[in-house]
Amino acid sequence: MSSLQPVSSSFTHCQLVYVSESQDAQVENLQALIAAHQLPIILNSELFTEKLSQKRRQQLSQTATQSILLLDEKNKLSWLSDGLSVAPEWDKLQRRVVSAGRKSELLLQAAKITSGSTVIDATAGFGHDSLILASTGAQVIMLEQQPLMALLLLAEQLRMNALPNWQKLMSRLQIINTDALSYFAMLQAEAIDDPKAIDVVYLDPMFPEDSYQDSKTGKGAKVGKHMQALHQLVCPPTPEEEMQLLQSAQAVVSQSAQTSGRVIVKRPQFAPQLAHQSASESWHNEAVRFDGYFV
Repeated sequence: MSSLQPVSSSFTHCQLVYVSESQDAQVENLQALIAAHQLPIILNSELFTEKLSQKRRQQLSQTATQSILLLDEKNKLSWLSDGLSVAPEWDKLQRRVVSAGRKSELLLQAAKITSGSTVIDATAGFGHDSLILASTGAQVIMLEQQPLMALLLLAEQLRMNALPNWQKLMSRLQIINTDALSYFAMLQAEAIDDPKAIDVVYLDPMFPEDSYQDSKTGKGAKVGKHMQALHQLVCPPTPEEEMQLLQSAQAVVSQSAQTSGRVIVKRPQFAPQLAHQSASESWHNEAVRFDGYFV
């Protein structure tokens, strides 16, 4: 997920805590990722020999004056904020990725993509849905406007690429630090001379925390720690921004040579449809809904 404002030109200062002198090469890799992808991040690294228990992590995150990233003994990069410790942790999705199919994944029922498809995940967040999309063999362009989140994604891709069973999947993911509207505008401008075939645009925009529950019964899904963390970084789009996002996504899909393009929007089960626009079709379970807009 991400908000809709353009990527800021100001720099984010982050403190990187790592736990072993043997991780110097990993720290250099993170600095190289920041430089290669031109992320507006200034990373100040510090070796931290004290045992980082959960309690100590909470203390660090609550007393820090800048964002804290932790590189643990397994070279997993986490973000510590307001007592929360969050990371993409793509390896925990292995069972879902291996068994992903239209019967088990509502997202794939809605997207109906194949190994020849190109998908834009316009609000990538922690990248979990991108993995499911890429499990079909599709190429997935992941857009994440928050530089801190983009670094977490790039570091996770680098970490997982070191595992042989994950390399093919990792090669199908392209991570870009940009906001969706800017990227859509660029695609539309380029389409005049070099149209790109985009089969699906996937949108999972931030929504108010109370959207997860039925306003009448109070029942619904609880907000997990990953979502709590994202709510610290971004705000839900306004109705005008929702409309602009949906219309821009539809325009990108419609310029494709394919005739079966679609925009898929993820919503909490009880949330209104994006920009209050009626979907062509919807798929849902008790917690989540996928609205399809066919072009």
